[in-house]
Amino acid sequence: MTTPTHSDRRALREVVDSPGFRGLMAVRLTGQFSDGLFQASLFSAVFFNPERATSAGQAAAAFATLLLPYSVVGPFAGVFLDRWRRQRVLVNANLARAAAIVVFAALLALQGPTAPLVVGLALLVVSANRFILSGLSAALPHVVEDKRLVTANSVSTTLGAGAAAMGGAGALGLRAVFGDDDLGAARTAVVAAGLYVVSSVLARRLGRDQLGPDHPSALQSVRAALKGVARGVVEGAAHVRERGQAGRALAAIGAHRFFYGLSFVATLLLYTEQGAIGRGFAGLGQVIVVSVLGGLLAAIVTPRVTRRIGTQRWITIVFAVAAVVEVVFGFPYTHGFFLVAAFFLGFAAQASKICVDTLVQEATDDDFRGRVFSFYDTLFNLSFVSAALASAVLLPPNGKSYLVIGIVAVGYAVTSLVYGVTSGRRMAHEPPEPVVG
Repeated sequence: MTTPTHSDRRALREVVDSPGFRGLMAVRLTGQFSDGLFQASLFSAVFFNPERATSAGQAAAAFATLLLPYSVVGPFAGVFLDRWRRQRVLVNANLARAAAIVVFAALLALQGPTAPLVVGLALLVVSANRFILSGLSAALPHVVEDKRLVTANSVSTTLGAGAAAMGGAGALGLRAVFGDDDLGAARTAVVAAGLYVVSSVLARRLGRDQLGPDHPSALQSVRAALKGVARGVVEGAAHVRERGQAGRALAAIGAHRFFYGLSFVATLLLYTEQGAIGRGFAGLGQVIVVSVLGGLLAAIVTPRVTRRIGTQRWITIVFAVAAVVEVVFGFPYTHGFFLVAAFFLGFAAQASKICVDTLVQEATDDDFRGRVFSFYDTLFNLSFVSAALASAVLLPPNGKSYLVIGIVAVGYAVTSLVYGVTSGRRMAHEPPEPVVG
């Protein structure tokens, strides 16, 4: 009889032994490390420049400016992921965002982070990041077996988040070398641009048809693809509605993203120089690192637990735990308690995302997968922007609000209850969850 530990090791070994998975991971890790560098340089210039103070309204406006446009075009971008070779998307999109960052860095140093051209280029880079991550998720089932998707998602999303956090930590170190002004942030961004070029080179090593789409006949010219965008978005939405497991999972992760977004904006304000905790960029970095460690534990635990109780029950449990953690460790408003809360909320965020990614990958056909994952990404963005806008009304300048803590805790509890009840009722009428590991 095979023990759970042996099963975990075998599943991990089978995933890592796949050359295609290793190649895809090299692209993801290099790209997400660069994401961390770029986004930290942007945050440094906008939120943690000693010459500027940030209000909840300014934070909300910044997130809305960066995330809303892609939320509109995301489903359209997904149509191209189902028509263009995804390997070529990874190659060309990485080169495009590297070029955009070089121009962004020059303008940031000359004009500051609020100049219209700087904001527009930052928007372009963030949109490219999300587009590439959607492509990576849509491509994953092409390099691992379906039964190993939980393990593959655990490894890829967690190591990807870890790479982004390491990029943020690298930006913190470069901030000490380059300076904490706009010029220093610009220099850090240039380093990120160089690493995006490396990511593009790594993507070239993958086979042209290795990552899909499955049907070459679906590959069309840009003009033909544009004509089919609206129809493709409607078809993708209908495909999700027909797959109850995927639809419920997306609704749950959208709710989670809203409450997580409220917590994030509040934490960001708490750690600015004017915040209630006021430990600056370094203190916020500690919170992010601890959150990533929680996600790492989730990646280790989730495959083993889901083999026993299934992905849908695990989602219900981790959201219920998040509700309790928010109350117990959020209300004291001290740095130490926030580190503990960040660890557990990072665990809940990563565990739920691993499960939702797997449910969506398993429940959707490959011909629709790019559109569905772009819709998934759009839902992520819209939920976060909604949270940022709500924070502008709910949060004081120092970020401290017991009302927000209560809203987040109750929100997680209600999400857990509703998702658990609806999943329990409908699982009896749906195909059983695939055996995953």
